[in-house]
Amino acid sequence: MKLSHFNFNLPKDLLAEFPAENRDESRLMVVNRKTKTIEHKMFKDLIDYFDDGDVLILNNTKVFPARLYGNKEKTGARIEVFLLRELNSEQRLWDVLVDPARKIRIGNKLYFGDDDSLVAEVIDNTTSRGRTLRFLYDGSYDEFRNKLTELGETPIPKYINREVVPEDAERYQTIYAKEEGAVAAPTAGLHFSKHLLKRLEIKGVNFAEITLHVGLGTFNPVEVEDLSKHKMDSEELRITQEACDVVNKAISNRRKVCAVGTTTMRAIESSVSSNKTLNPYDGWTNKFIFPPYDFSIADCMITNFHTPKSTLLMMISAFTGHDLMKKAYEEAIKENYKFYSYGDAMLIL
Repeated sequence: MKLSHFNFNLPKDLLAEFPAENRDESRLMVVNRKTKTIEHKMFKDLIDYFDDGDVLILNNTKVFPARLYGNKEKTGARIEVFLLRELNSEQRLWDVLVDPARKIRIGNKLYFGDDDSLVAEVIDNTTSRGRTLRFLYDGSYDEFRNKLTELGETPIPKYINREVVPEDAERYQTIYAKEEGAVAAPTAGLHFSKHLLKRLEIKGVNFAEITLHVGLGTFNPVEVEDLSKHKMDSEELRITQEACDVVNKAISNRRKVCAVGTTTMRAIESSVSSNKTLNPYDGWTNKFIFPPYDFSIADCMITNFHTPKSTLLMMISAFTGHDLMKKAYEEAIKENYKFYSYGDAMLIL
């Protein structure tokens, strides 16, 4: 399939700028791959589709406040710095994106905070907007990380055309987030409330947690018509033996295994054994899933509604079947489902 197969017109008024008041009261479209049918529900109705012994696989990554604003030395120009990943904790080296990038060259210094207590020096250009920064800070490593947290803000997506509000820090985080390291939330998980998770647990549904630290690679645009030529950025991934045991038991008992989100699906498909069970993993993955693709672990998934031409949409197409995916998205637009991070959800059975 080609990039042009994944284009569609998305009305701007369907972009969700704020989340549903209660996490589990967003809308839920249920797409059945066998019957090719579509139902309209609320997210809390999810419980009706799972039974004792079924498994939900959750990505427990935690978003850190990755967006900083600094001032360039001499000119004082305001520069946005988006922290991508730590390269070296001792030297305090980070991969970042800067905006506007044309003003930022090797050797420039950036000052952060009202008292300029944090300084960064540009030591390398990595991409058109990418830079490597060395942070200079008088204090221990823990104090330095606390300073980043203090100065940073929640990195809500750029398309949300409003200022960050204090509520975003809590709302742009899944309730089961534990392992800090993501620059964007695994958004399918944002719909789960504590109450819904408890009800699922009481019903006998099991949970397996993996950690995939979402980077900007997930959102980088695909710019080649031939999808096999697109290269995903690597993202850090950990799958424990404990998680594998929960998932593999469900597979052997022929119970439902549901991936919560595209990040979870990419994670589990990055570590599959020859007999289609889940293996432990500790490293990085740049796996890119697009049609045709044979999935090994999960037989259902929960996801949000995604951007035209995005790698996320391509994965949904591979899992659902392209024609049914198109039908579901046409229905979503007609029925005014909300798209993207704070939008509504889809359960694919």
